[in-house]
Amino acid sequence: MDNEYKETYAKLYKIYKKYQKKYKNNPNSHQMCCMWSTINPPDTIEDTKPIYEIEKTFEINLDEDETLALYDMDLDEAAQRIIEIKRGKC
Repeated sequence: MDNEYKETYAKLYKIYKKYQKKYKNNPNSHQMCCMWSTINPPDTIEDTKPIYEIEKTFEINLDEDETLALYDMDLDEAAQRIIEIKRGKC
């Protein structure tokens, strides 16, 4: 693993833990969806605090399709996708 991936994953994991712990029913499965309530998920993911924090932390802008894609990923996939977005390989 390269350093960029490790740094991206570490930052993303910190954000994940911050929001995942708010939902005690959610497992610590490293699935991005666990940053939101899995019992009563939001209608839209794009305008939520976890997404705002991801955008700010990684200095990226995510559209609705990208946020939905990240929602369905695990942390490893999401970290790799964030790197691709930052590199402009969308």
